[in-house]
Amino acid sequence: MKYISTRGEAEKLDFEGVTLTGLARDGGLYVPEELPKFSAGKIRSFRGKPYADVAFEVIQPFVAGSLSDADLKAMLDATYGKAFRHPAVAPLVQLGANDWLLELFHGPTLAFKDFALQLLGRFFDHFTAKRGQKLTILGATSGDTGSAAIEGCRGRDNVTIYMLHPKDRVSEVQRRQMTTVLEDNVVNIAVEGNFDDCQALVKACFNDLEFRDRVGLTAVNSINWARVMAQIVYYFTSAVALGAPDREVSYTVPTGNFGDIFAGYIAKGMGLPVRQLVIATNKNDILARALQSGAYRADGVEATLSPSMDIQVSSNFERLMFDLAGRDAAEIRAYMDTLTAEKGFDLKQAHLEALRASFAASQADDALTAKVMADLYKASGYVADPHTAVGLASAAVCNTDPSVPMVTLSTAHPAKFGAAVTEATGVDPALPAHMADLLSREERLITLANDVTALQARIEQGL
Repeated sequence: MKYISTRGEAEKLDFEGVTLTGLARDGGLYVPEELPKFSAGKIRSFRGKPYADVAFEVIQPFVAGSLSDADLKAMLDATYGKAFRHPAVAPLVQLGANDWLLELFHGPTLAFKDFALQLLGRFFDHFTAKRGQKLTILGATSGDTGSAAIEGCRGRDNVTIYMLHPKDRVSEVQRRQMTTVLEDNVVNIAVEGNFDDCQALVKACFNDLEFRDRVGLTAVNSINWARVMAQIVYYFTSAVALGAPDREVSYTVPTGNFGDIFAGYIAKGMGLPVRQLVIATNKNDILARALQSGAYRADGVEATLSPSMDIQVSSNFERLMFDLAGRDAAEIRAYMDTLTAEKGFDLKQAHLEALRASFAASQADDALTAKVMADLYKASGYVADPHTAVGLASAAVCNTDPSVPMVTLSTAHPAKFGAAVTEATGVDPALPAHMADLLSREERLITLANDVTALQARIEQGL
């Protein structure tokens, strides 16, 4: 399997190369040169198989030539056989006649990011040992990526991880999940700015090729293809459990950086019968506005009850646009140049129509988010986190066919956002036993200005 950049000017790489590189050297994002296609019979064969076995079937074509089947199986068994607390790994919960939640928070850091980042840490170990190489990982988080990435990389011999989060803009549990990890190879940085500022700092470091090469930089954000790839699996396991390939399934995905829903788009491209993909946003609704009007314009980030979605510039949207534009890299370079110069762009009509053919979108403000949490708890006793509530609100608005199962991705455990959940439902969700003392653990972090020179100096100081 070979990978190409959305901007068309970086070299083709294999899976090992794109995993260690992260962002392409031309500033683009790597995507598979072509997608593997699964027949109905192949998808049907996934029925009743353990999660790790389905993960092997889905992931193997993407890593061909870089990992042996035996090594891949060992990594998947170690990840999904041991690191997750629920035997189903990604269980479905029925809320209504044809409404379902896909619980993705049973990993070690209580969020969907564990599905990819527990695996990515093992990829890094394997490839760095093979090359005798050390890596500097740089990432930005709106709350959940950071803790999952740190958990996947803590204590690893050949990796130092620097994780940026927006100061005072993540929940206390989210912050402490990062800052109470005290291994020497983990550096937590609170940036005086919002998530988009953190993400821009990361991209600036990657686009400084001399710095990038000097410190051995790679990425754990979903700009790294391995992140998206791992998330494709739970679309297959959930759809098969609900009758695929002999039945269509729809999905609603709480969306910030667009990686999780893009994984669903890839699953559909591989042959999974997906009826609808619904983009669920909070008040930071650039994606919903783009789908409605064709104008993709950053409009300032507002803090909400669902902070992991407090994002305006969604990195993985570039991967989607590459497909919408017929994989014309020149079109993508033009869009991205306009985004940099004008903080937005207008989609061409043909690209907008292609977007609308594949996605629906809606947004939920904080008042609606709280109402959904309260109503769900009153009706069923189920306690959902605010991001899941945003998804449920959007699913209710956008579902065009109630005869098709609608699966809303439940992306985080409610205890990660306890204050918001308690305010809405009156329930104080408890942390799982392995995190019961989280709020009393020692913290370690540094604070930096929103300044790339200061960030680079801190990273070089640690070499």
